[in-house]
Amino acid sequence: MKRPVTLTDILDGHAVLDISCLDRIYLNGYGPGLQSSGQVVGFLHHRGFPIPSPAALGKIGNAFRQAIERYAEANGIPWIRFGKGDRKIDLIRPCLEAAERAGQPGVVAIGVAQEFQQAWDATRKGTSNGIPWFSYYRAQRRVTCYYAYIFDDRMGPGFIKVCAYAPYPVKVWLNGHEAVRRMAAAAGLQVTPLASGFAACDDPARLQDLCDQLQPGRLRVFFERRMSRLPLPSATPTAPRGTGGS
Repeated sequence: MKRPVTLTDILDGHAVLDISCLDRIYLNGYGPGLQSSGQVVGFLHHRGFPIPSPAALGKIGNAFRQAIERYAEANGIPWIRFGKGDRKIDLIRPCLEAAERAGQPGVVAIGVAQEFQQAWDATRKGTSNGIPWFSYYRAQRRVTCYYAYIFDDRMGPGFIKVCAYAPYPVKVWLNGHEAVRRMAAAAGLQVTPLASGFAACDDPARLQDLCDQLQPGRLRVFFERRMSRLPLPSATPTAPRGTGGS
């Protein structure tokens, strides 16, 4: 019995550039202080809610929604609502390309979508003293997610997605080949890019060295630099009842 022909067999002897590089990069973030029911209660107490009701999480989510809308309006950032079946990148690509042509890095669009996520929910139980008691558990819930699409002069196009409901998961997307292409340009190294890769380079060893430099530290710099500018639900001010806030 003959073995199946692999991609390696097909490319053997035909590939003119053999480079190992990260392609699509997906990173997941989470709040380490919101991963258990007790932590949720502590988080709400810290935010000034004397009763850790799920209504408090709703209030925080609403404040975040208002904050990110104000952020988009104040900075002239397009607001795009994604519908069911929409291919997000097709709607966003013109914004990314326009920012690159203008040489203006930053958030180029805010995409809004309703998606199912693992979120905190609670059941209310009565007590003998009349004070409500809530038991938190994880459940699939349809929540609002915000995609901050970014053109970064060092890393290229990407997005940071933040969910508006606890535990406020975050997802980051970047293109590794695009980031290395920009590193090569900054280093004066000529490369011929493909849609997802490199077709040619005069100094493959130097290109591979740049690919190897695409390490967690660079990704962290991108993440922290961009997150420091975005509104976040865990930091958005709220005014719980009874605190005197307006």
